[in-house]
Amino acid sequence: MNTIPADLKYAESHEWLRLEADGSVTVGISHHAQELLGDLVFVELPKAGQALAAGEQAGVVESVKAASDVYSPIAGEVIAVNAALESAPELANSDSYGEGWFFRLKPSNPAEIGGLLDASQYAAEIGA
Repeated sequence: MNTIPADLKYAESHEWLRLEADGSVTVGISHHAQELLGDLVFVELPKAGQALAAGEQAGVVESVKAASDVYSPIAGEVIAVNAALESAPELANSDSYGEGWFFRLKPSNPAEIGGLLDASQYAAEIGA
């Protein structure tokens, strides 16, 4: 699954964002990012209720090869985290755009979403 879903927005730091029907956004790391990292062995997630600024570190992923920060693509309040990743971080490898999501935000300024990359811009960014 090396496709870049067209319905998502992307940050240059390789996080994806999906706008949900209730106005919240779901955030994860791209397939490209998890591929570069390799097999994930640990994920640190933000806390529910935590306020994040756009570009602020929201968590950490560790793989057999490296550790990398995960950033919030937009500002908002964390309203949910994917607790399944804590015991099964490999979900971000096997289903990066589905069950491997990291956290959900209530956006502070939904207009920030428009400043993120679309699928074709992200593909160009990563040379896909």
